[in-house]
Amino acid sequence: MDSANGTLPDLDGLSIAELKSLLHEQHARIATKDEQIAIKDEQIVARDAQIISSALLIESLKLQILKLRRLQFGRRSEKREQEIEQLELWVEELETTEAQRTSAPTERAQSAPAAERAKKPRRAFPAHLPRETNTIMPCDEACPDCGGALAHLGEDVAEILELEPMRFKVLRTVRPKLACTHCDTIVQASAPTRPIERGMAGPGLLAHVLVGKYADHLPLYRQAEIYAREGVELDRTLLAQWVGNTAALLAPLTDALRTHVFAADVVHGDDTPLPVLAPGRGKTKTGRLWTYVRDERPCAGEAAPAVWFAYSPDRKGENPQTHLKDFTGVLHADGYAGFAKLYEGGQVREAACWAHVRRKFFDLHAANASAIAAEMLDRIGALYAIEKAIREQPPDQRRAVRRERSRPLLAALHVWLQQTLVPLSRKSALAKAIFYALHRWEALCRYCEDGRIEIDNNAAERALRCVALGRKNFLFAGSDAGGERAAALYSLLGSAKLNGLNLEAFLREVLARIADHPINRIAELLPWNLKAPETMQISDNAETPVLPA
Repeated sequence: MDSANGTLPDLDGLSIAELKSLLHEQHARIATKDEQIAIKDEQIVARDAQIISSALLIESLKLQILKLRRLQFGRRSEKREQEIEQLELWVEELETTEAQRTSAPTERAQSAPAAERAKKPRRAFPAHLPRETNTIMPCDEACPDCGGALAHLGEDVAEILELEPMRFKVLRTVRPKLACTHCDTIVQASAPTRPIERGMAGPGLLAHVLVGKYADHLPLYRQAEIYAREGVELDRTLLAQWVGNTAALLAPLTDALRTHVFAADVVHGDDTPLPVLAPGRGKTKTGRLWTYVRDERPCAGEAAPAVWFAYSPDRKGENPQTHLKDFTGVLHADGYAGFAKLYEGGQVREAACWAHVRRKFFDLHAANASAIAAEMLDRIGALYAIEKAIREQPPDQRRAVRRERSRPLLAALHVWLQQTLVPLSRKSALAKAIFYALHRWEALCRYCEDGRIEIDNNAAERALRCVALGRKNFLFAGSDAGGERAAALYSLLGSAKLNGLNLEAFLREVLARIADHPINRIAELLPWNLKAPETMQISDNAETPVLPA
């Protein structure tokens, strides 16, 4: 056989021995090819198995993240938050590796049919995004087959998401001076008001800096580095001055938020630690950020949701007592003793949090697979299932359902807890968890008597998540004044988020108006009252829109 071109020689001229030799050679070549094919098949099977395994692992990790997010509550969840972040980084790495593999030319050619079968339908891009249309017409002016005229039949439309780089611009304000030709009078238009008097920053830039620091948790020195990459040198000290000046400008709006929150009949309250740099010592002390949330959406209330934050240098009970001195109604809160004095006069009624109770039993079950803790979790789960069914229903309807379905479950649970406690050591962790529930039983059951009350205090704990993220990036606040400033900005941004607004667009609109706005009409600039462009609204349910995969 001619090895160069793979053609057979003249078989008639070959002897029997030569024919046998040729047959053995062909058989050896076929066996080698078979081995190579078998190896390739094994590689394909292994690669497919790896793909399936990676896909299953990704889905498994995503499920774990979802489960952890459901279990994530309050300040004791920082360890769980780290677990979530590690899982998210792992999923991100797996998905990136898979995308890189399938983007390779050979892999893309081999896996194209399978990819087409597995492709999921895409969601449309958010409607508020601007569209730029690029129409590509055929090069042919006539039919390439017969030369006939071409008529419009239809079109294929494809969209991709693009991002424009940050673009600074300078706004020049020119005010010509006009002189009277008959006398010495000079006429000139008044200079427009700036957010910061004689400041060089426009409302859009100020809003971007504030959202970067308090919503995206970027310290000012990092923002200065980002701006420098765009060719604009903005010193960190200058950015700090802008933040301080803007916080002072927005103070009346923060006060209006506080008035709105405490005008409610039901308020959610909670607090979280905030490390603060101690002056002259080079160390940090522990301040507190307190949050108070008004959110009537679960009971079909018409009032706009809002959150108000307050800073204090310590956790003394006099702090919440000062915040709530004029409040009358129901306070959702945890078992912090500083709230106890508020309940003494009857002006404020306590509504305890079932999420706190559940968390104690969940930790016990996770630690030692306690059967008692597991049953408690099941019983609490039944209460939450009822709440899910009546969410966003009017208060009267919620109260009626709770009295019919939840109250019998609570009565049975109370008896079961008392019976379960009898044989337990009073010093055991399980006994302490049961005592925690029994000591707050009246406050835990109060939600059954008032349809406006929630089963837990998760509204306040959700509001505090921004503080945990900021703590991770900033490490500490620079001073007590910095803590107060953070509280004010968290209040504005948190309330805008609760009302489904684009945070930067909201602040830009407020800063463009507030300097000239009458102080007695400051409530017009609150998130739910502000009449502004549609770009401020990101969704109807206060959630960020999900982009296509």
